[in-house]
Amino acid sequence: MWIIRARWAGSVAGAGAPVRELFLDDSKMKNFITCFKDPQFLVTFFSRLRPNHSGRYEASFPFLSPCGRERNFLRCEDRPVVFTHLLASGSGPPRLSYCGGGEALAVPFEPARLLPLAANGRLYHPAPERTGGVGLVRSALAFELSACFEYPPGAPALPSHVRWQGRRLALTMDLAPLLLAASRP
Repeated sequence: MWIIRARWAGSVAGAGAPVRELFLDDSKMKNFITCFKDPQFLVTFFSRLRPNHSGRYEASFPFLSPCGRERNFLRCEDRPVVFTHLLASGSGPPRLSYCGGGEALAVPFEPARLLPLAANGRLYHPAPERTGGVGLVRSALAFELSACFEYPPGAPALPSHVRWQGRRLALTMDLAPLLLAASRP
């Protein structure tokens, strides 16, 4: 059994820290050298990630990634899924890759469903349901996407629309209830 802590440093807008870091929870030094970096491990770990309803460590570790008889418990500072790259495929729609998995860990990019939160300065996007349905957008990617936002007159805190591929799309804000539900004890 591994108890793992995800530290998604750099997920707050403007931070210049590493994109993703996954550590053993009891690691004294939490830096690039001691984090898990193997892409195959990350794909396996995050493709099996789900809420922890095992009856063990549920309060401290809200997520679990089973691997055979082994149970890997996870806690994170915000969301377990962090979108790191926008993948543009030639013929198909763009996809958002998460947690260092490239094409193996990616979801369709839905620009109208981006959710900017003024309270924490973070940007969210739909994630796989088994991980809570909402993922955090890495700060560097959020900064790139922020150039596409349109703000209504007199309400500069949050954008109301996004311009994507020549279209003006209203932001749905439909992820807000999922974030609120996840933050309740």
